[in-house]
Amino acid sequence: MRRLTLASAGFLALLSASAGAADLAGDLPMTAPGFDWTGYYAGMQAGYGWGRSEITGDDGGPFSFKPDIDGGFVGGHVAGLWQFDQAVIGAEADLNYASIDGTAGPANAFGTDIKWFGSINAKAGYAMDRVLIYGIGGVAFAGIETSQAAGTAFARTRTSTGWTLGAGVDYALTSNVVVGAQYRYYDFGKEHFDASDTFTERDQDVKLQTLGVNFSYKF
Repeated sequence: MRRLTLASAGFLALLSASAGAADLAGDLPMTAPGFDWTGYYAGMQAGYGWGRSEITGDDGGPFSFKPDIDGGFVGGHVAGLWQFDQAVIGAEADLNYASIDGTAGPANAFGTDIKWFGSINAKAGYAMDRVLIYGIGGVAFAGIETSQAAGTAFARTRTSTGWTLGAGVDYALTSNVVVGAQYRYYDFGKEHFDASDTFTERDQDVKLQTLGVNFSYKF
């Protein structure tokens, strides 16, 4: 909960900074002729994710397993953008429900499952009338489960925090409807899971790539 609170505060700070940049622009030309990307957006996205988890430990002897993970996701996003001539800057936050998982090891006993993930980002791009090409990056977080099927079966979920970078292209179908596609890379860092009577102590390091499509409504 503390990590999500900090993440929310970070998104508000990004929006405030972007709004401040718009206020300081003064007499600068705000937009090039054509579609104006300045505005607030809300929408949905869906796509496919793939990556790898590295599970390591030294409980009863060193071990290392690297499950390949893949699966789908669907979620929502909100954003605020400001256009100056053909430059566009802003902030965006997203949250996704996911079913991205995989197993490895003897009898595929060691598993990793990304149950949800999201991010709070800065966004900057170049507008060509109704087309916007952009880069995006920021703080990422996810609910990631580690599990084991051998011996006493168990599963535990932790909230991991890391970073993300990506790029995409959006196209304004109308003055309010925007569609697009986006690629993202996520590094959720390493989480340590302590041992108990039925648990094999381990570290789990998860990296993810996604490719998705998005639909946004401009207010």
